[in-house]
Amino acid sequence: METLTRGKLAKRSGVNIETLRYYEKRNLIDPPRRSEAGYRLYTPADILRIRFIKNAQKLGFTLKEIRELLKLRIKINTSCDSVLKKAEHKRAEIMVKIKDLKSMKRALDQLIHKCEESIPTEDCPILESIESDKRS
Repeated sequence: METLTRGKLAKRSGVNIETLRYYEKRNLIDPPRRSEAGYRLYTPADILRIRFIKNAQKLGFTLKEIRELLKLRIKINTSCDSVLKKAEHKRAEIMVKIKDLKSMKRALDQLIHKCEESIPTEDCPILESIESDKRS
């Protein structure tokens, strides 16, 4: 079986070595076996696992959630239902974030519209709004 050093694994997985250390520390990847010289030896399966982690992160899953997905991934005779529920929950969280971001954008649009470049900063409506105890 092909083995990879930490550097080769990082390069083939598209992450840096510190990321691998972090994933090991968070128990997202299994501790590698070691060579007689003490080098960590990884397998091609570790590349797939790291890609899984990175792709799940791109979908907005936290590392804790990814750990749960990884556990589901290796369970035999488990239906997709639990994964579907996690994906639907994540989608709902994202929808709330989108709504919040749109609200923030509208508030900034209003402040930007009120602001004039030539006025002094002590009269700046953006800074006054941030300093205010009123919440839009």
